[in-house]
Amino acid sequence: MGVRVIVDGAWGFASSPELTKDVVTRLAEKAVTMAKISKPLSTEFVTLASEPVYKNQQWASAYEIDPFSVSESERKGRIEELSLKLLSAKSVNHANAHTMYVKEQKFYADSYGTSTTQQRVRMQTQIEAISISDAGFESMRTLAQPAGYGWEWMDNRNWNWDEEVSKLPDLLEEKVRSPSVTPGKYDLLIHPSNLWLTIHESIGHATELDRAIGYEANYAGTSFATPDKLDKLKYGTELMNITGDRITEHGLSTVGWDDEGVAAQKWDLVKNGMLVGYQLDRRIAARVNQDRSNGCAFADSPAHVPIQRMPNVSLQPNPSGPELEEMISSIDDGIYILGDKSWSIDMQRYNFQFTGQQFHRIKNGKIVGQVKDLAYQATTTDFWGSMRVVGGPSTYVLGGAFNCGKAQPGQVAAVSHGSPAAIFEKVNILNTVAEAGK
Repeated sequence: MGVRVIVDGAWGFASSPELTKDVVTRLAEKAVTMAKISKPLSTEFVTLASEPVYKNQQWASAYEIDPFSVSESERKGRIEELSLKLLSAKSVNHANAHTMYVKEQKFYADSYGTSTTQQRVRMQTQIEAISISDAGFESMRTLAQPAGYGWEWMDNRNWNWDEEVSKLPDLLEEKVRSPSVTPGKYDLLIHPSNLWLTIHESIGHATELDRAIGYEANYAGTSFATPDKLDKLKYGTELMNITGDRITEHGLSTVGWDDEGVAAQKWDLVKNGMLVGYQLDRRIAARVNQDRSNGCAFADSPAHVPIQRMPNVSLQPNPSGPELEEMISSIDDGIYILGDKSWSIDMQRYNFQFTGQQFHRIKNGKIVGQVKDLAYQATTTDFWGSMRVVGGPSTYVLGGAFNCGKAQPGQVAAVSHGSPAAIFEKVNILNTVAEAGK
């Protein structure tokens, strides 16, 4: 358990793994002492934005099968089954597989009168095929994303694992023998399994208001999207509509209430290409004269203080947008990118480059084979300013990660990013092998 207090406008905090009434009393006393000690060093008078009181509330995420209720032999057996299917292919020399599952239970109470009990379950599984041959060394892994499901995530109802694993060896063999990409400007069709990470790094972190006002600076930098640019910054084309939310079903950031007792909400971050909002906790909301937080406080354990953390941040599909096949047929000279891999972005969330798992060459509206050794590079506003097509609802996938890092001491948080497929015009493509040799 952790106890956080505000004394004369200064924070105090203390925590313990022991759960007794005596320890609670000592923690409260210690937290008050810490607040008094830190007060002379405080650079601001801490106040919190107001929030209605929620008494004795309960909430649980949407899942069917508690993964901890499934036998170890069944869990291992499912991963082994998929791995052996990969290894049965001649093109696969080695397979890596792992599955992670979390059941997070929290009780929260504050002196305003709010008390909530919540439970979240989430799953992540990745299976990777590796090929070692005279043609070179390559790997390729599944595109399945982590999500707020239980063990039902593994039974092909929500993601067809068996079908994807059966296709992976042929895709990997083709990748091994594919040509290295020729650097230059290409139109990119980016699948949600890749685009989620670009959203996370160039929009999700950039619209954290503590980062944008310079409060969060030591861990992965600040943000170019500063408050003076609110309602002024053209983030991308008019097709760009980005929302933040804590309510999407199966979202990794979805909750009933955040770790400051704020009810889950949905709001706009980018509307028709313009920066219109930020992520807030109660302290940041009060500091910038907002009436209410939008519920972005989270602590990854009772030993850590709640801080402003990312909600589900998603690119909304075009309600009348095209399906994937139509998007492919509209490209004369481009590349279709699927799956995430390595990434790099600067300390202001502005200059970046990203790689991927699969790179399919498109010529005259048809996929003609894979290329490899590819990274796409841009600035955030140039990239989102080049988005000319946003796919329809049929192309939408909820992606995300278990391990978004922030703060000192470091904390991790699970976060989802929904996205449709999208087309970006004339994006700079690097050959990663050539760049590494420079």
